[in-house]
Amino acid sequence: MKLVETAIHRPVSTAVGVLLLILFGLIALFRIPIQLTPEVVHPQISVTTTWFGASPEEIEREVVEKQEEQLKSLDGLVKMKSESLDSEGTITLEFEIDTDMNAALLEVANRLNQIADYPDNVDQPVILAMGETSETVAWMILKTKPGNDRDIETYYEFVEDFIQARLERIPGVAKSYIYGGRPRELQVILDPDRLAARNVTIREVIDALRRENVNRSGGDFDEGKRRYIVRTVGAFRTPEDVAGIVVQQRGTTAVHLRDVAEVRLGHRKRREVVRQKGEPALAINCLRKSGANVLTVMKGIHEAIAELNAGVLAEQGLYLEQVYDATKYIESAIGLVRQNIYVGGALAVAVLFLFLRSASSILVIALAIPISIVGTFLLMALFGRNINVISLAGMSFAVGMVVDNAIVVLENIFRHRQMGKGRLEAAYRGTVEVWGAVLASTLTTMTVFLPVIFVKEEAGQLFRDIAIAISCAVALSLLVSITVIPSTSARILGGGVQRGPRRGIGRLGGAFTRLTADFVYAVCRRTSTRLALILLLTLASVGMVYLLKPEAEYLPEGNRNLIFGILL
Repeated sequence: MKLVETAIHRPVSTAVGVLLLILFGLIALFRIPIQLTPEVVHPQISVTTTWFGASPEEIEREVVEKQEEQLKSLDGLVKMKSESLDSEGTITLEFEIDTDMNAALLEVANRLNQIADYPDNVDQPVILAMGETSETVAWMILKTKPGNDRDIETYYEFVEDFIQARLERIPGVAKSYIYGGRPRELQVILDPDRLAARNVTIREVIDALRRENVNRSGGDFDEGKRRYIVRTVGAFRTPEDVAGIVVQQRGTTAVHLRDVAEVRLGHRKRREVVRQKGEPALAINCLRKSGANVLTVMKGIHEAIAELNAGVLAEQGLYLEQVYDATKYIESAIGLVRQNIYVGGALAVAVLFLFLRSASSILVIALAIPISIVGTFLLMALFGRNINVISLAGMSFAVGMVVDNAIVVLENIFRHRQMGKGRLEAAYRGTVEVWGAVLASTLTTMTVFLPVIFVKEEAGQLFRDIAIAISCAVALSLLVSITVIPSTSARILGGGVQRGPRRGIGRLGGAFTRLTADFVYAVCRRTSTRLALILLLTLASVGMVYLLKPEAEYLPEGNRNLIFGILL
């Protein structure tokens, strides 16, 4: 076999190939995005419509039902559900896995634009694609410093302009939301007595506000060589502009808005309250973009917080404090799995030493573990995957599997050495003889896991990383077993007569062999005994599975040592 022969006779080339694989694997390890669990795509679109002051029944009758009538025939729609609350209605659309979400968003917007008979004061529907997971990676609390007596809730526009905008510029941050503030608004407070005295209705006030708060184009005209654009500016800029509009005209008598109402700048009615340690505050969070490295994102968040606290926030008498960091739990969870990989590799080498009792053999086989695992990171990066507890669990599981091929090849090479053959010939013959069996074993293992890669549903997306990790590690172990193992064995593996087992191991192995032989002989003497044993083992296995079967759940919840409390 040409590949095996080349690896044996060109050890420098083989070593360079291994070093390059490890080098690029380490580079990929530090560049692959890190997150807790794999990305699971839920092709969903939400449509949220706000109608302040409306009851859930009115929301459902006047808004949601009309939207559902338009959206029920969307292409690829699997499920549609709606929820009507006070002042708000939400429709959630679930599509097939392979749906083009950009086309679906456009179609949803076009369908909703066909609804023209919304009630007055209904806001435009907000359409949001929820096809990819965007987890919250950080929470910050904004508070005032001692000596700043201004209400923290009145800083809403300031937070929008400076803090939210700065956080959303961080690479990897998808969105930032503000909780607890009260935005500024122009308030028109009607006086019922003055309305009644002038015979003005609320509808007339609303129509006047809508009619006057517009800018209109009047066309253009030419004068000589110049062209002038005519435009009327009527949009409100100050409370005085609003107070001066005419809400009713009767002959020569005009009723202005200031005659029946008070116009002033104020803040929106409080909808949520945020408190930290009993003091009022504003809460700001950051959502991670799908596929972004959470560690890189968190580094950018820390830098942004330090920059804001040292700059614009210090000038305003404010300070921003981070109260939640998702990377702490992620690093803890991934660190635990990474520790299991190290421990598993050490135990695998220890078990090999217990039975092989040869330092050179242990060294040859142990090379398969780091080469296969580190090389797996390179392949996962090429496949566009990320590091998470699922993929690392696959690598941890593969640690014990990658040494199987190496053991088979090494044992056959050692057998040829005992037959008196030279190092190079024993390495070549021993590898070529078992090449077919090693290939069949590897393909069998990969056949079990590879089908998971092609499952598009949520379970397939979740466990795709473990299938890719195990398949890549086992495939690399096959390559290592027919290149690195024979090349290394030809240089450092000893030969000669095999040493007898140590006294303790020999006694244990001999006792186990005698016990097994006696049991097999006793069972195989009679057909009835064989059938009874088979039936007994089958029933015992089924019974144990039934009695010891653990409770089923989608994923372990873990322990984040974190409590979120929301009072409604």
